[in-house]
Amino acid sequence: MTTTPTSPTTRIAFSGAPGSPYTRKMLALLRYRHVPYRYLVNNDLKANLPVAKPALLPTFYLPGEGGALQAVTDSTPLIRRLETVQTGRAVVPNNPVLALLDCLLEDYADEWLTKPMFHYRWAFPADVDRASRIVPLPMNIQASDDELAWVAQAFGGRQVSRLGVVGSNPGTAPLIEASYTRLLSILERHLASNAFLMGRRPGASDFALYGQLSQLALFDPTPMALTCQTAPRVVAWTQLVEDLSGLEPSDADWLSPTALPPTLTELLAEMGRTYVPVMLANEQALQAGSKEVNTEVDGKPWVQQTFPYQAKCLGWLRRDFAELNAQDQAQFMSLLNGTGCERLFADRLCLRPL
Repeated sequence: MTTTPTSPTTRIAFSGAPGSPYTRKMLALLRYRHVPYRYLVNNDLKANLPVAKPALLPTFYLPGEGGALQAVTDSTPLIRRLETVQTGRAVVPNNPVLALLDCLLEDYADEWLTKPMFHYRWAFPADVDRASRIVPLPMNIQASDDELAWVAQAFGGRQVSRLGVVGSNPGTAPLIEASYTRLLSILERHLASNAFLMGRRPGASDFALYGQLSQLALFDPTPMALTCQTAPRVVAWTQLVEDLSGLEPSDADWLSPTALPPTLTELLAEMGRTYVPVMLANEQALQAGSKEVNTEVDGKPWVQQTFPYQAKCLGWLRRDFAELNAQDQAQFMSLLNGTGCERLFADRLCLRPL
């Protein structure tokens, strides 16, 4: 049975932008969970609120110790915090094995799918033109034409210059694009028989996936055309997940970790092919004190800037794995074995008593 929802007494304020996949992730999640919120887009609305360091989107303004508002970013821990603020309509599965699988899939969407999202937006002229002119516009729609032209040029130029930060360059472009094409094929077949990644109700991973697809499938011209042509179910699913406030979930709607759909195992194998080697190489580069990741993905060279945050994400996954009991650890590893994702955990087994 579903628990009766309890809501915060005041609306939660947060700022973001429609062109931010993580903003869209959290907006859709708040709608689904029936969490009262105030969405602040215009800069004037944020004048008296604390500033996040670093400034990231979305930024939530939540009470800290003593009750004063603090600027809080990072969607993954925010989702877990919101689970304690309001009960009912949870997006973290109650089964610990499924919860960790959901977290792993969420991290893939957040940390790997942002690469094709950023690549398609800033590597193709038509996409650069559209994003440069429209993505910054909600911050001040009443700006003059001259101001908008200047912002578009400055914003677009800065973003294009950052392509290499996420690993996008002429050598890796075919790899990134092929990974997105394979993902579309897997999702199109998955959605033919499954409502969400986590079963008949969405988990945090579904909203993370939606966030990236809100740009790839619904905004940027090049990946949008590809998605519409090859994966119409993915386009329709992305439109639906934008507002799931009418969905009435039950505990029986969660996926069973003992019976994963074959397409979900395929998705894990896709993750093992791309996301896993980059996460492991990033960790190794950081441990070696290197500012650059040099590895191979799918047999081809991969170079990107090191990301301390991605190592932190990997640490969170391993921490959650270590907190499982021995039986749950074994079951979780059985889901990953043969996909390549087991490499994230295999040499770090921290078996606890049953």
